[in-house]
Amino acid sequence: MKVTLISIPVRDQEKALQFYTEKLGFLIKKDAPLEGGNRWITLVSREWQDGPELLLEPAPNHFEPSKVFQDALMEAGIPYTQFDVDNVDAEYERLCKLDVVFSVKPTEMGTVKFAVFNDTCGNNIQIVETL
Repeated sequence: MKVTLISIPVRDQEKALQFYTEKLGFLIKKDAPLEGGNRWITLVSREWQDGPELLLEPAPNHFEPSKVFQDALMEAGIPYTQFDVDNVDAEYERLCKLDVVFSVKPTEMGTVKFAVFNDTCGNNIQIVETL
């Protein structure tokens, strides 16, 4: 068994697509229309194009429990998911220049360094570097 698809709830798929590709650097793997004006949009890491796909899931717009959960995580400041990076400080600087808003600046904790930013689509995302 292996992980091939991970979904992240987004409230605006087009806005999420722009953020995740233009600012974070993910690549589009699939983009197909679905009913109700939604799309099946999956992205992959530029560095790991054969790795798991990230689905930009419009669930908060159609499934109230998803919206409630997403809102609760944001209010508590808890990241929805995390992405590994080689250098948190360098990624923090790069993303700040692209106007990405961080709620937690690079911070060391034990054997990792992490930072948390807002993806503009309803989620906190954590980036992590193993020290």
